Amino acid sequence: MTDLVSDFDFTLPPENIADHPARPRDSARLLDVPVDGPFRDRHVRDLPGCLRAGDILVANDTAVIPAQLSAMRGDAKIGITLDRILPDGTWHVLARNARRLRPGDTLTFGASPVTAQVVSRGEGGDVTLRFSAEGAAFDQFLHDVGHLALPPYIARPEGPTDEDRKDYSTIFAQHRGAVAAPTAGLHFTPGLLAGLDAAGVIRQTLTLHVGAGTFLPMRSEQISAHRMHAERGTISPHAAARINAARAAGGRIVAVGTTSLRLLESATDENGIVHPFHGETAIFIRPGYRFRAVDMLLTNFHLPRSTLFMLVCAFGGYHRMKAAYAHAIASGYRFYSYGDACLLHRTEGDLP
Repeated sequence: MTDLVSDFDFTLPPENIADHPARPRDSARLLDVPVDGPFRDRHVRDLPGCLRAGDILVANDTAVIPAQLSAMRGDAKIGITLDRILPDGTWHVLARNARRLRPGDTLTFGASPVTAQVVSRGEGGDVTLRFSAEGAAFDQFLHDVGHLALPPYIARPEGPTDEDRKDYSTIFAQHRGAVAAPTAGLHFTPGLLAGLDAAGVIRQTLTLHVGAGTFLPMRSEQISAHRMHAERGTISPHAAARINAARAAGGRIVAVGTTSLRLLESATDENGIVHPFHGETAIFIRPGYRFRAVDMLLTNFHLPRSTLFMLVCAFGGYHRMKAAYAHAIASGYRFYSYGDACLLHRTEGDLP
């Protein structure tokens, strides 16, 4: 099995990168990638016809927060991207100009009365901060001074627009805490959910707060040297019971997005039983991984040389996914957060 990031590289023309989502959302294209046979070019609105009664569709109900902050330490400007809240109430963040920070330093945010104290500084811009506000007061602070942390490939020279604030949120969003949207969920509309219900597809949500680490590139050429950032997730006892019941009755577990898949796999034992989960996961799924929970995956098209492209290669088969991406590029599919989607059927054992 390869340990080279370069084995997961491909060339993507700039015109295949989406700057805005399809409208309506479920009009986005959908590449259906069966275990074998030809690829099928569909639209997301066709999803109910791709599933069976009794299948359970599991989506991430995290909600994006305005996680991009501009701070000052004296005269030094420090860019802050919130990553995740820690059990003691402090925040793990990624900081630009982090080398200027020392434990005990105080950061200010313009005219806001809220400040942050540096608790610790790690490697590669990792910093732990304790803010002077919590709960509702902290939410108001983010609303007042925070900005949406759009992915770097979405060109917004003047910053995120009001349209982005609506577009970069899923119909499932309930629990605030994500830095980035679980983008496969962006395709869903009330009409599509009604179509799934009419087809007898069961729906369930879980929560994984996508962290700032999702924006970071792999810096080493050796896959084994990469360290995944932890993310907070929750699967309630009720959700776990419904998922297990659907599978026991012969239904397939269909994950909406890699975030749902990663949390499901983190919470599932060797016998395929999904357990309630509340905590952090840093699971790294690459070819060779044996899936325990998920049978099908709806996901967007991912960046070359990324951990997410490695995940889909593990799920759909390395050579099958390389061919699917080549088909998508040649057919004009739109890539990344605001782009089109693919529907993958689990195909294990196809290694680089």
